[in-house]
Amino acid sequence: MNTTKNAFLESLLKEGEQYAGLLLGKNGAPDQHIILLPGESQETNWDDAKKFAADAGGELPTRREQALLFANLPEEFTPNWYWSGEQRSAGSAWGQHFGNGDQFWFYTYDKCRARAVRRSVAI
Repeated sequence: MNTTKNAFLESLLKEGEQYAGLLLGKNGAPDQHIILLPGESQETNWDDAKKFAADAGGELPTRREQALLFANLPEEFTPNWYWSGEQRSAGSAWGQHFGNGDQFWFYTYDKCRARAVRRSVAI
């Protein structure tokens, strides 16, 4: 790894965090660096998953962020379903399987795993 990249990552990451990559902004939104936070919640409903992520200092990843995580950090996940932060309807939310990359919706009372991310605006 070159020294410029090392310096960038050292300035961006806190202990235990993993850099997932750059997510391009859509519709005028800024590009963002996506950082995977340490820790995981297992077998939790969507509301508790959101609380877990907030308590970890982040949020549940969006579906686009989950696709980036699947592409760049698959080894950080068990091959199972993880909640996204995106609702499908009032009683359902999206999830991603980190074994095959599928995305599908679940009822918010269903049980999935959860990981948290934080975002840093790219300048």
